Amino acid sequence: MSARTARINRDTKETQIQVNLDIDGGGHGEFDTGLPFLEHMLDQVARHGMLDLKVIARGDLQIDAHHTVEDVGITIGQAFSKALGDKTGIRRYGHAYVPLDEALSRVVVDFSGRPGLEYRVTYPRARVGDFDIDLLHEFFQGFVNHAMVTLHIDNLQGNNAHHIAETVFKAFGRAIRAAAEPDPRMSGVVPSTKGSL
Repeated sequence: MSARTARINRDTKETQIQVNLDIDGGGHGEFDTGLPFLEHMLDQVARHGMLDLKVIARGDLQIDAHHTVEDVGITIGQAFSKALGDKTGIRRYGHAYVPLDEALSRVVVDFSGRPGLEYRVTYPRARVGDFDIDLLHEFFQGFVNHAMVTLHIDNLQGNNAHHIAETVFKAFGRAIRAAAEPDPRMSGVVPSTKGSL
């Protein structure tokens, strides 16, 4: 299989984002976004997804973190879309359940070519440190719209906002790892009865 890598630059009046992605990496993350909690979550994706992910972001954080978080999601989504190409030979579907102490989350992904997000996560507080926890939904919405995937995220239990978020991102990493894996029985085949995704 050829290298499944992408480098995407996104420049707007609100943000400047650079993403380097290697889907078949070793679980290495490198992040410089000005948002330590987001970087902590992205590191979970890299490590549990066994992909190499580098994200450098400059955004209008003096206003708030919304544009930066959303645009990081958009740019990572674009990188996945480019790196997977026509999706020949991948498993297409992936899921994962991940616990962390009292918290448990489930993520299911389909590299369907159709963007759709079902996000059923409730947090017991509005912030983790100074990070607005509502922005995690914006991250996933941006990712879904540009990776062209169907993504279901469910927090099944938990009462610690940090733990809940961490289980979501770990499960997300593991689900996309499973879905993007080469399937030896589908070698040379696009996993769809339509013949394209």
